[in-house]
Amino acid sequence: VVGLDHMTELNRRWMGGTGPTDVLSFPMDDAMPPKPDAVEPTMPVLGDLVLSPDVAEAQAKDAGHSTADELDMLTVHGVLHILGYDHAEPEQAKEMFGLQNRLLDAWRAKRRAARSPES
Repeated sequence: VVGLDHMTELNRRWMGGTGPTDVLSFPMDDAMPPKPDAVEPTMPVLGDLVLSPDVAEAQAKDAGHSTADELDMLTVHGVLHILGYDHAEPEQAKEMFGLQNRLLDAWRAKRRAARSPES
């Protein structure tokens, strides 16, 4: 989670963009598999995700939902990019945004169920 100046610099440096962006994903191309003789199980490192809450807040206002909802969406979107999904082509976009929406719907449903009193 970074401020506007840092996100602007990351966007310029790595994406050739201007100004801040909402989310950047940096997949690890050389993720190391766990060592077979490791005593403790290790979690693989998939990559880095950088979020700009300031950009998310502005986008949330434009979209008519909360900043938390926007950050949830951006997190899922960024992780999907780390996992190799893209939306440059129409078929890719259909697949990626469809999965993104299903994941968010499931997350929100579980969160609502956890907050509601049991019947």
